[in-house]
Amino acid sequence: MARQKLSAIVLTKNEEPVIAACLESIKWADEIIIVDHNSIDRTLEVVKKYRVKEILRAPKESSFSDRRNLGAKSASGEWLLYVDADERVTPELKTEIQSLITNHQSPITYSAYAIPRKNIRLTKVLYHGGWWPDYVLRLMKKDKLVRWEGELHEQPKIDGRVGKLKKAFLHFSHRGSFEHKLQNTINWSKIEAQKMYEAGHPPMNTLRFLSAMGREFYKRMVKYQAWRDGTEGIVEAFYQVFSVFISYARLWEMQQKEK
Repeated sequence: MARQKLSAIVLTKNEEPVIAACLESIKWADEIIIVDHNSIDRTLEVVKKYRVKEILRAPKESSFSDRRNLGAKSASGEWLLYVDADERVTPELKTEIQSLITNHQSPITYSAYAIPRKNIRLTKVLYHGGWWPDYVLRLMKKDKLVRWEGELHEQPKIDGRVGKLKKAFLHFSHRGSFEHKLQNTINWSKIEAQKMYEAGHPPMNTLRFLSAMGREFYKRMVKYQAWRDGTEGIVEAFYQVFSVFISYARLWEMQQKEK
């Protein structure tokens, strides 16, 4: 049975602390393509120690979708596997993927597959609060990928049916430090606020702030029972409420500048 070729695509931007472990977990792929977005640390020095087909330099103003599409364009495999720098492909997931892309007598009925993620936040895997199974659509046949779309929460447009894998990525979200979490919140909240502003979000006021934060608290703590993950789950739930507040506060700031 002949296995089809797999191209692993990794997006990077100042990923020096995590990129080596990521590349170790996918070095079994037929080719690895790096799409770098203006890294200024030692990310690319680390990358060059591994067997990578190509290091692509994404334009400064490119979106996440642009970068993922750029990687696909350079890939020569029949299958594409997108892995973020803070994710790891476990041996179990590797085996499942390799089995899937091997030609069997029965045809493959799906054009792409969503992969669950075990999110490691504050040093432990969280299974509640909305963090599991956290499916991400990352494995696809190249000829079935139409394009990636969206700026903040980008998604691939697929020509065909989408299935689900059983084995999971490990996702070292926020890398275990509040300093990194806060920096991410600052970066992402600016994009989120800008999108809400451009969409003509109603003027922020006290009631809207309380409503947005209340909805997030209800979702994390009541609906998805974040408390079942112990202190880590509760801390993460409250942090998500804080993150929502920051996004809306930045939106409020933009709206104030109109006056």
